[in-house]
Amino acid sequence: MSERTLTDSVLSHASSEYEWTTAGHAEAHRYLLPPVLELLRRHGAQRVLDLGCGNGSMSAAIGQHGFTVTGMDHSASGVAAARRNFPAFRFEQQDLAEPLPDEHAQAYDAVVSTEVIEHMLLPRRLVDNALQALRPGGLLILSTPFHGYFKNLVIALTNGFDAHWHPLRDFGHIKFFSTATLNLLLTECGLTRLETRMAGRFYPLSKSMVVSGVKAG
Repeated sequence: MSERTLTDSVLSHASSEYEWTTAGHAEAHRYLLPPVLELLRRHGAQRVLDLGCGNGSMSAAIGQHGFTVTGMDHSASGVAAARRNFPAFRFEQQDLAEPLPDEHAQAYDAVVSTEVIEHMLLPRRLVDNALQALRPGGLLILSTPFHGYFKNLVIALTNGFDAHWHPLRDFGHIKFFSTATLNLLLTECGLTRLETRMAGRFYPLSKSMVVSGVKAG
């Protein structure tokens, strides 16, 4: 069952990290897990790195479908919750804007990062870390909230941007990608065979987009 995080007013108190207080799936995981699993299976992945694993629930869900999963997150509270609630999986605390430890270099068939890149001041560093961790020919799967003309128009007409963007939440969203800009980012970083699919609700009001690309061999 999906769990909502605390309200913005409770979360916004000059915290040193994005604080996790729940053990279950974030709301987005319900509609993100099926396309992520489909992409991993189609690529024949086995070893998976979850960059920005939060409380570990998505990592565990992927692992429960037969994949060997390692989760990483900057949040100490998230990693602590992940280790406590999902002891069968490996979790590490790591600043995702800094290079990964050498032991992770080319160690994974796939890297998954769901609803993370929109929190990154320097999003290319997240992609660089994914490429460092992927073996040649490995698969990167990113998801982020979808922003398109019609959806943004509907949000504007209904005065919904405050609820949609969470401007008062510490460590909240600071990057707002379209399909074009996210694909451009992955192309600039050297990924090929890009695919984009929508998740949650229906297009053109989709909640998120899932973009995948392959590291050069």
